Amino acid sequence: MEFNHKSVLFDEAIASLNLDETKVIVDGTAGGGGHSKAIAARAKRLIAIDQDPDAIAVLHERLDELGNVTIVENNFENLRSVLDELGIEGIDGLLLDLGVSSFQLDTAERGFSYHADAPLDMRMSKSGLSAADVVNTYSESALADILFRYGEEKFARRIAANIIKAREDKPIATTLELVDIIKAAYPAKAMRDAHPARKTFQAIRIEVNAELDRLSRTLEAALECLNSGGRLSVITFHSLEDRMVKETFARWVNPCTCPKEFPVCVCGKKPLGTVPFKFKAPTAQELKENPRARSSRLRCFEKY
Repeated sequence: MEFNHKSVLFDEAIASLNLDETKVIVDGTAGGGGHSKAIAARAKRLIAIDQDPDAIAVLHERLDELGNVTIVENNFENLRSVLDELGIEGIDGLLLDLGVSSFQLDTAERGFSYHADAPLDMRMSKSGLSAADVVNTYSESALADILFRYGEEKFARRIAANIIKAREDKPIATTLELVDIIKAAYPAKAMRDAHPARKTFQAIRIEVNAELDRLSRTLEAALECLNSGGRLSVITFHSLEDRMVKETFARWVNPCTCPKEFPVCVCGKKPLGTVPFKFKAPTAQELKENPRARSSRLRCFEKY
């Protein structure tokens, strides 16, 4: 199976983990194994996690020959239980490369892309709630809310109304059917800014895979699982993810809950760690080689 994925911010992400041969690291979104292979070469042990069965098959092909890699099919939100099953109490680093892989986008039948016709799917794990389920069963108000919250789509209500109207005739079954419905809701002037389906597809994908809820739970689990000096590095691809990671790290660095007018802290809550750098964005050269990296950001937290 060909599983090509250009790992964005590759060098920066590997460097952020501060690797050496004594450390146990988890790649929570192992994908095609790009980051994983580089981590395994520098660390004592790597646990490579992915929820996509296609990715797991490729990881075995690419990493089984290495003696220090354990491959686990699971979602990264179950980090603690994965480590417990492996008898690992704490880890020295966790990498999360969020979003959809190039393989998932380019494999039309997975239903992630709005450029090719395919069944409405968008399930990273290939199981559970699908995009077709969302589009064909959610109420108009629920659809509008999802598109606005997860896609920051200003035409959310118009698109939701169009979806309800279209599915009265027959279920919406394919990606390009949905694209046409979205386009019909867009003013001609707005069509010039970006592909009109981009935000809606993002929103539905987030809903299908419960991405933000799972990220929130995983961040808290990671803090518990990290050893002292351990690092959590997260690559995000849209503002909602990045804001969540940024605000969580800020709360860990400064957990004080005292009113701002208090001259000194009396709540007793001490910093849990530090951020080695504010964030890193792709270089001009990386953007030239991989335009899909344009919205990515890398943030890192080191636990005390």
